Amino acid sequence: MDASVKAGEPVIALRSVTAELGSRPVLRGIDLTVRRGEVVALLGANGSGKSTAVRTVIGQVPVSGGEVEIFGTPRRRFRDWARVGYVPQRTTAAGGVPATVTEVVSSGRLSRARFGLLRKADREAVRRALDLVGMADRAKDSVDALSGGQHQRVLIARALASEPELLIMDEPMAGVDLASQEILAKTLRAQVEAGASVLLVLHELGPLEPLIDRAVVLRDGCVLHDGPPPEAVGQHALPGHDHVHPHTSDLTPVRTGLLS
Repeated sequence: MDASVKAGEPVIALRSVTAELGSRPVLRGIDLTVRRGEVVALLGANGSGKSTAVRTVIGQVPVSGGEVEIFGTPRRRFRDWARVGYVPQRTTAAGGVPATVTEVVSSGRLSRARFGLLRKADREAVRRALDLVGMADRAKDSVDALSGGQHQRVLIARALASEPELLIMDEPMAGVDLASQEILAKTLRAQVEAGASVLLVLHELGPLEPLIDRAVVLRDGCVLHDGPPPEAVGQHALPGHDHVHPHTSDLTPVRTGLLS
């Protein structure tokens, strides 16, 4: 890990960030900080701005106001992307291009490869990443032959191949079977124990709940809550949920984990 960011200092800092998609305001002056070693979950209903916030960090969405810093450097000047692993939302591992599992994961190592050529250390990092997500036995298979959960594991392995200090994941558990969720939770726990910082967009906490240090809840592009994760993780437990509607006569709360 790079000593340039000390324990407790921000690895991600959004200050009064505004952003628009088309002419529609999506982020309305949000503040968001992830510190070294923290696991922060970004929660909220669909359309609240969660994915847009993440995409402003990696530069996919331009900001119309405010500041974004990564490892203390303004994003527009940040170049050391090998320190950042990114898992995008709901996409196929090869983006429709014929490729093997190893080829896809190897692409995540290119940011560290010299002149685009993978050396022995790079190939070993790829093998380690595949081992971490339980996909080493499928290394030579075409990604077209994988299930949805396996696709997601390959995408996470691709992000891990660069041995990042910061992991940014946009709904990594969406559409993933329970067995794969457990593997992903175990993988993420190992990264956190090794000192990685993590920002997760989550639809539900699920097996990741024990890892979460802080929850930031967005609503209509604003930060509604920044603190401990809600103890009950259903939509009704989210801060600001004051909508009144009928329920069944059974008053025992159900821990569904849904945050939509």
